[in-house]
Amino acid sequence: MNLILLEPGDLLDAQTACLTGRRLRHVQEIHRAEVGQTLRLGLINGLMGEGTLEEQSPDRLLFSLRLDQPPPPRLPLTLLLALPRPKMLKRILQTVATMGVQRLVLMNSYRVEKSFWDSPFLQPAAIREELLLGLEQGRDTVLPEVLLEKRFKPFAEDRLPALADGSRRLVAHPVAETACPVGLNAPVTLAIGPEGGFIPYEVDLLVRQGFEPVHLGPRILRVETAVTALLGRLFV
Repeated sequence: MNLILLEPGDLLDAQTACLTGRRLRHVQEIHRAEVGQTLRLGLINGLMGEGTLEEQSPDRLLFSLRLDQPPPPRLPLTLLLALPRPKMLKRILQTVATMGVQRLVLMNSYRVEKSFWDSPFLQPAAIREELLLGLEQGRDTVLPEVLLEKRFKPFAEDRLPALADGSRRLVAHPVAETACPVGLNAPVTLAIGPEGGFIPYEVDLLVRQGFEPVHLGPRILRVETAVTALLGRLFV
C-alpha cells in the first residue's frame, strides 16, 4: 500500500482522521507504525499529503492530516473493454486505477460469455474495492468512472458517439494493417475485445463510428497484457 486512502466518513474534522479495519491492520502489521510516525495519506477523490499517527489502539488509529497535494493527472482515456473473465476482471480493474484511466466501459461482445454478467465481481461494491487497491498501488485518489453496457449494438450506435466525442478512436485488432500509434498523450477512446478478439461485424460497426483498427504486432496477447501494453504505448 503506497498510499493510505481515506473515506469521507473517516474524517473527524478537517485535520483529523480515524482508521479501522483493513487499513489499520496494514499500518500496524506492514508499516509497523508508531506514534509520531508520518505516512502518505489521501482522501478518495480529493487531495493527498501526509498524516502523523497521534494515537493507536487495537481497534483504531488517529492521524493528524496535512493534505495539500493534488493527485497525479488522469490519462485522457475512455477504455472500452469487452467484459473479461471474472478473475481477470479483478486484475484489470486494479491496473486501470493504478494507471490513471479516466473512464472504463465494460461492454458486451459476441465472444463474451453470458454468465460473466452474473458475476458478483460486477457489483458496485466489488468493483470499487478493486479500484481502491489499484489507487493505493499507484498513489492516486481519483476513482475511474465505470460504466456497464450489456448490449453492444445499441451502445455502439446510440451512446458511443457522444462518449467518444473529441477523442481519437482506436480499436485493437490483431489483423489490422496499422500499428498502434505511440505517445499520443491526447484524448483517446480505445476499444479492446475479448479473448479471441471482436468479430468482424463488431469491428465494422466500430469503424463506422470513426474507430481506426490498430495492432500491437504479430503476437496474440491476453486481454490484461494488451491493456497494459496499449496504455504504455499510447501515453508515454
